[in-house]
Amino acid sequence: MAKSKLILPAANGSNTALIVVDLQVELFHKSTPVYQAERLIEALTGLVERAHTAGIPVIFVQHTSAAYMPFGSDGWQLHPCMQPAEMDKRVYKSHPSAFEGTELTELLQGLEVGTLIVAGLVTHGCVKATTLDALARGFHVLLVSDGHSSYSVQAAELIEKWNGQLANAGAELVTAGAVDFAQLIKR
Repeated sequence: MAKSKLILPAANGSNTALIVVDLQVELFHKSTPVYQAERLIEALTGLVERAHTAGIPVIFVQHTSAAYMPFGSDGWQLHPCMQPAEMDKRVYKSHPSAFEGTELTELLQGLEVGTLIVAGLVTHGCVKATTLDALARGFHVLLVSDGHSSYSVQAAELIEKWNGQLANAGAELVTAGAVDFAQLIKR
């Protein structure tokens, strides 16, 4: 069950960052649509706007490979409702986890981040892998329980399953509306 408020210490540093995983055009054009896509986009655009207002770093992660969402292709682009601000960071990955083979760990260390807020696509793929890798690296992870989805016909069940399993692994579940960025700002 998602908690209503967040007042938590950071595991590795005193700062927080919002990570938006793979909210890319191609994933919205599958034969099975992204489950509750409009609600997901609304939740994530709201999170990004509130993070910007609070001065919390936002990191957009984009999958790229020669065979699947090649860098710069139309499908590789972020969803049109999710355009990074000048101060936002981008990380490009070719593996499910945003940490594997990328500079994400170093970026977070440079920002003195200890708490990650994770959201995006897809629940049982890159969101799961990024969350598990973040936990393994000692980050405190807030998984936005209504801020990740999938284009699977079993998306509702997958979201419920992975919210539970990732919470059991150590992630804290929180709804998008309950994220209180003011409580997460470096003290």
